[in-house]
Parts: sequence; structure tokens; C-alpha cells
Amino acid sequence: MTETLPTVRQAQQPGDAKPGLRIAMIGHGFMGAAHSQGWRVAPRFFDLPLHPEMAVLVGRTGADASAAAWGWGEAATDWREVIARDDIDVIDIVTPGDTHAEIAVAALAAGKHVLCEKPLANTVAEAEAMDAAATDAAARGVRSMVGFTYRRVPATTFARDLVAQGRIGEIRQVRAEYLQDWLTDAESPLTWRLDKELAGSGALGDIGAHAIDLTEYITGQKVTTVSGIIETLVAERPVLGEGSGLSGTAGTTRGPVTVDDLALFTGRLESGALASFEATRFRTGRKNALRIEISGSKGAIAFDLERLNELEFYDATLPETQLGFQRILVTEHDHPYLAPWWPTGHMLGYEHGFSHQVVDFVTAIADGTQPRPSFADGLHVQRVLDAVERSSNAGSAWTPTGS
Repeated sequence: MTETLPTVRQAQQPGDAKPGLRIAMIGHGFMGAAHSQGWRVAPRFFDLPLHPEMAVLVGRTGADASAAAWGWGEAATDWREVIARDDIDVIDIVTPGDTHAEIAVAALAAGKHVLCEKPLANTVAEAEAMDAAATDAAARGVRSMVGFTYRRVPATTFARDLVAQGRIGEIRQVRAEYLQDWLTDAESPLTWRLDKELAGSGALGDIGAHAIDLTEYITGQKVTTVSGIIETLVAERPVLGEGSGLSGTAGTTRGPVTVDDLALFTGRLESGALASFEATRFRTGRKNALRIEISGSKGAIAFDLERLNELEFYDATLPETQLGFQRILVTEHDHPYLAPWWPTGHMLGYEHGFSHQVVDFVTAIADGTQPRPSFADGLHVQRVLDAVERSSNAGSAWTPTGS
């Protein structure tokens, strides 16, 4: 069963009075900038039932500058103090994965709605604790959601709708891959994303999680078993100078890479259909290619994030003289999320998905419904990631996801 897309309202008019929803964002790196864009822009283009207020940005260092640049009302350094505040309604977590569980569980216990970046946690145990906290909080009307933002690209939502309508028939095969090349230089320095203690895993969890979630979202089916292999292609990298941060100069000291660089695995969906997955940060020439192709008995659908305003659709029921992939430009106002944006043919970008994420999350909070993907969905993806790693350790043995 697929969830119903929330009704997209027209843009709020100046002077409209809406109840406020005060947001505190914990973390302020790359995802902090993206989430800030979403919170800032969504209420200016969509008529939200509640008005998000960018109240506090929390970070150990540099929070003042980020808060000023991105439009937050104030900055803070202690997330525990912010969670304890009575004037905060939502906690948005964009920190490295090793902190997700502690922050989310504390926020939910304090009665705050929680939006948490993917993957949900670094381990299955952490994700289970978060899901349990979310279930308990939901009984008190507190909502939680995982930030698998690529669900909010209009073309992927439209693909989901076409599959749900039966336009490609019975799903027979899926190929999903997320390809990047930012680590191909063996002299690129160590970052937190290459440290298993902080990141949980490498390409598998960082970008492979998106391929898994998008496959399950569009097909409406979960991955039940996997067989795969993960590989670390560069075992050591230069360590950045002390206190230099990600923009510092790498020195002569080298440190170990403790996560995977490449993950290849096969999965079986609930219907029995097979899916192949690849997640790599070593595919030379590919910058941010999240690609998925779904083949069915009546047709096929293909999507590439590097052409995010397009969807390829193949209708196998047409006469032979009309067969071929059709390029659909997903910019019409009747396409998902697009009514408040630009005239037909005027493209959206990467950042728009974060505005759509805010729309869905805020609407669910106002309606008292469970937003998707839920922490239970995030836990399932975490179990798939764990099964891939266990399969690799066992010589690519078929391994159940336990979901």
C-alpha cells in the first residue's frame, strides 16, 4: 500500500495568521545549509497550516556565523539546554550519525517533534531505540520523520504514482545505484564520513541508504533478503591539520579509513522480484548520480538525479511502431509539489526537495498523522544496511534483513 501525498496548498498570503512552530536545528554543516533552505523557503511558497519559525541553530563551534547566514534567530552550543526549552516545538537533527540516537530520544521524551537526517542511526540497536521512542511519543501526539529527501523530488513522487496506478504492470526487476566520485583522489584527506565511529558506514550508509529507500518508495515493496560485498579501496588518507576543519591543509600524517568506499549487492523484494544496488564514491566522472530503473510486465520507468526534472517512461502496451522510452518533463503544475512554483518548463533544483520535506512534515504535525518516512521506515533501511555488511563478511551469503 502506498501513502497518500498530502494536499499541496497554494502560497500563503501576506498577513495570514497561522500558529507558529518554533524550530531548533542541531548541527550546521552541509545538511544544515540544505535544511535551512527548506525551512526558510517552504512557508513563502506553500500555504502551510502552521508557520515554521527558525528559532535556534545549535553547534559546538561556528554556530553564530551559520545562524546569521542562514536566517536563524539565535545560536546556541548546548543541545540539551535547547531541547529543555518550553518555546521549542521541533528538533531538526543534521549532525553526524553517532549522535542521532541520543539527541532524538531526548527530544521525543521532551515532547518535541523530530526530523532526523538519514541514515537514522549508526547501528540497528540505536535505530531500534529511536523507533521505540518514536512509537511512545506518537501516542502522545509527538511526530517524527527521517530525512530521505529524494522522495520529495517531483519526478520520483510521480514515478511512485505511476507504479501504484499499475502503469508498468508487475514489477520484475529493479536496478538502483548512487554514484559519486569525490574520493577518487587517494590523497583527499580524512573527514568524519570516513570514520566508522562517527558515520556508521561509508558509501553503503551515506548514499546506498538513499538507493534502498527510493526503491522501496517507488515500488511500494520492502527489501527482504540481500547478498552483497563491500570494499575499502583506499585504506589510508592524509590527516587534516589540528583545528583546521574540512577546509584545512592535509599534513604528512596518515590515518586509517574505517568505512567502505564501494558497496555492491543484490536484494529480493517482497514480491520476489530481484533488485541490484551499487553505492560508490569512486565512480569517476559521476558527481551525484542517483539512478533507478524499474522494469515491469507492461512498461518501465527510469530516473537520474543528475536530470532531476525528467522521468523516462516506456509503455510496452503501445504498438511496435510507437515503442521507445518517452521523456517526461516533470514541471507541470499538476505534477506532485509543483503547483506553487514556476511556470511550466522552468526547472527545480536539488534544494527544492528540502522545501517539500518541510511541507509534508509540517502538514502531518498539523493533521495529527504519521509523516513518512517514519522512524520505523528508517529502522528497516538500517536493517538492510546491516544485512549487506553481514553478507559481505560471510562471503556474500544471502542474508535476511529481519524486517
